[in-house]
Amino acid sequence: MKVYEIDKEFPKIKNPVLTLGTFDGVHLGHQKILRFLKEGADRHEGETVLFTFFPHPRMVLHPDDHNLSLIQTIEKRIEMLDRFGLDNLILYPFTKEFSRTPATEFIRDIMVNQLSVKMMTIGYNHHFGRNREGSIQLLEELGHVYDFEVKEIPALRVEEKSISSTKIRNAILEGDILTANEYLGRSFGFEGTVVQGNQIGSQIGFPTANIDPKGPHQLIPEKGVYAVKAKIAGKIYSGMCNIGYRPTVTSSGERRIELHIFNFDQRIYGEELELFFINRIREEVEFASLDELKAQLKKDEESCRTILDVDSTPVH
Repeated sequence: MKVYEIDKEFPKIKNPVLTLGTFDGVHLGHQKILRFLKEGADRHEGETVLFTFFPHPRMVLHPDDHNLSLIQTIEKRIEMLDRFGLDNLILYPFTKEFSRTPATEFIRDIMVNQLSVKMMTIGYNHHFGRNREGSIQLLEELGHVYDFEVKEIPALRVEEKSISSTKIRNAILEGDILTANEYLGRSFGFEGTVVQGNQIGSQIGFPTANIDPKGPHQLIPEKGVYAVKAKIAGKIYSGMCNIGYRPTVTSSGERRIELHIFNFDQRIYGEELELFFINRIREEVEFASLDELKAQLKKDEESCRTILDVDSTPVH
């Protein structure tokens, strides 16, 4: 896949078959659009293109109050788009000035005059341009004027519910990892760095790696305990993860992401890993003592080992 960070010069792409969108998560609905793009590119003897904006428009329009959390970093999104066979990714700089561009002008000046688009595909109910005035109806009108094909992809539905990045983000924020994973078509996860903690986990027999997520806008699941997988130096490990404020052992008010890896005794401070969330087993609870916390952690480990199909004999 070729990635273009556009300033003024646009790439010369053979018979572009293009879609617009953020594609945060590259979920099952996005994957459906990418497959449809490939079919169109084969028909037009061209190449597939995703035209997206970076930074995210909300970061520019509301720099002090965008409250933006994303399923993926841009680096991970690029990796996933490449995995699903996209030919070209155009990262267009979003500015306040550009946000005032009428949709008709955007299509004429960029899609037609700069890229010579042959076909445009957008997902169900997608809008673009100033005040979101761009729509499938406008594209169809402009397609007749400028001679490009237009296709709208119906929303992909799972159990009679349409899939969207917003629904996946909401599911993750609510701790509904099963729904998020179903809509993504894979386990939700993120990359992070192992940082030094205060060693309380080790004192009670559950040493943890404290994870600092990569990317300032990384979406973090609802607080609670999760069955997880961790990828470290190319190897996959099973474990459990607590997200929260550790009310039993601290009152700092700082959210922590603490990973306990089963049957693991390596020192990994400073290393990068990728964390995958499989299921949420309970909410965060304040216990009366460390002994009560330890007893619950033993139960949590048994639950996580069952979910992950790991040898049910804990090593402590």
